[in-house]
Amino acid sequence: MLVALLTVCTMSAKKFPEIKFEKTTIDLGTFSMYDNKQTCVFKFTNVGDDKLIINTVHTSCGCTVADYSKDPISPGGTGEIKVTYNGAGKLPGHFKKSIQVFSNCKKDMTRVFITGDMTDVPAPEDDKKK
Repeated sequence: MLVALLTVCTMSAKKFPEIKFEKTTIDLGTFSMYDNKQTCVFKFTNVGDDKLIINTVHTSCGCTVADYSKDPISPGGTGEIKVTYNGAGKLPGHFKKSIQVFSNCKKDMTRVFITGDMTDVPAPEDDKKK
């Protein structure tokens, strides 16, 4: 009887994908407001036992845009979310932006962050041509 009950419980257990990011916060460092577009990539692995589907990605403001793969990711597979921060029209200073990743994982939303410091100092010029 106990073996039959364990078999039924095991068979009815739903498998889920699970997203694991290499980093949950990426620091863009210090950059000039005159070179205000900064891009980084969040890399992740599906450490679960079913295909991972990223349903949508929301950013905390219009100055941050995320691009991600819409293809399902098999267990053990990897993926990326490319995030671009555009500081045009923003005041210089420290910032922290959140990116919400909605998926078919058991925990359906995961949050990652970008941080950085935008200064009002012009970016150093490349070697001037003579």
